[in-house]
Amino acid sequence: MDQNFKPGEVVYMIIRNPHAQDVAHVQQAAIVENPDNPHELALFAHENYFPLSDEFALFKSEEEAEEAYKEAFGTLGVEDARFDG
Repeated sequence: MDQNFKPGEVVYMIIRNPHAQDVAHVQQAAIVENPDNPHELALFAHENYFPLSDEFALFKSEEEAEEAYKEAFGTLGVEDARFDG
């Protein structure tokens, strides 16, 4: 990954609903030490740990995430603008 993250950092990502691929939203997540490998970082979201990889488009600010969402999916609706974090 070309971005440097530190444990405890809050990030934002665009995540698709696994049950409805045409539904996506901005999700707040945290950068944490990987509990399975303390020498690696992980992404903590939805009460799960995910390996930190290029599979996730991560944004350092809410505004960056919202702008990327708008570019990819159109304008944010009232429901889409709410964060689950």
